[in-house]
Amino acid sequence: MATPNGNLRAVRMGLLMSQDDFARALRDAGQRAGQPNDASKRLVQRWESGTTAAPRPVYARALETVTGLPIESLGFPPQPLARVSGDGRGGHDLVGSPVGTPTGGTSPNPQTAPRGNHTGVWLSTYEYVSSGRGDQVFTGKHYVVLLQHGNRLTGRSLPGASLNPDSPLTLDLQVEGSTVTGTWTEQTAPDGYYRGARYFGALQLLAEPTGRRMAGKWVGFGKEFDVNTGPWELRLMDTSTAKATLAEYDRPPE
Repeated sequence: MATPNGNLRAVRMGLLMSQDDFARALRDAGQRAGQPNDASKRLVQRWESGTTAAPRPVYARALETVTGLPIESLGFPPQPLARVSGDGRGGHDLVGSPVGTPTGGTSPNPQTAPRGNHTGVWLSTYEYVSSGRGDQVFTGKHYVVLLQHGNRLTGRSLPGASLNPDSPLTLDLQVEGSTVTGTWTEQTAPDGYYRGARYFGALQLLAEPTGRRMAGKWVGFGKEFDVNTGPWELRLMDTSTAKATLAEYDRPPE
């Protein structure tokens, strides 16, 4: 009897997506990456019911992009990389190392993180001014999982890893040398000060040569339709995205 994939279903519902919406997002991610796929509502249902135990590599890459989480955290077993065919769709012959897992299964030291690839767990810290609270400066912190595919970098905060509970953060970035640019989105907590408001904006960072830190500025819109900005930093905590590592950082930052 197939075992239902509760992890994938929980992540999808956390993104506030129906199965149709999720399939559409997977197709869009494949198109943007130049690796089109045929994700459908039926395929999502088969994954969530456990009828299909593991996605093909082309779907695994799209799943990681849409969710911002490694494939192992979505309830699928670690799987090798695909031998990619000429049309970029990938195939059924599986070779290589597990997707999102460093070769050897060990957790590399952040000080020896390979340059040019930013996959790992990062501490995201930004500052913002609250005009409704006397222009006080507040800090937002999240442990974020970054996954890099080529020059595309996607990120999503771990479920229990924000300084303010129930405030998931997503990042969609592009790497060009030491410059990292893109967009951010944060869904604030329903019972918090901002009452579940969704905020989004742009982000530009410079990556240090060590590969351990990125720092720069965010820009976004305020409640009064004004444009706000502030500092943002990403600091590497661990280059591993193994299940045990993610569990270690699935907690509010200090």
